[in-house]
Amino acid sequence: MAVVCPECDSPILIDPDEVEEGETLQCDECGMELEVVSTDPLEIAPVDIVGYDDEDDTLAIEEDEE
Repeated sequence: MAVVCPECDSPILIDPDEVEEGETLQCDECGMELEVVSTDPLEIAPVDIVGYDDEDDTLAIEEDEE
């Protein structure tokens, strides 16, 4: 199945049976890092949030506040 890169509109061939939600991949054309946000239907989104922690889907907060 092909999805379209949100940055450069290039088709990206992905087998939905071979990826899991939360997995990251990279566009071969522009190099943008993308995350699989859904496998049914197959949906990808850019991983461009500064401080994003994909282990628990929250923004990482520095523990300097004491």
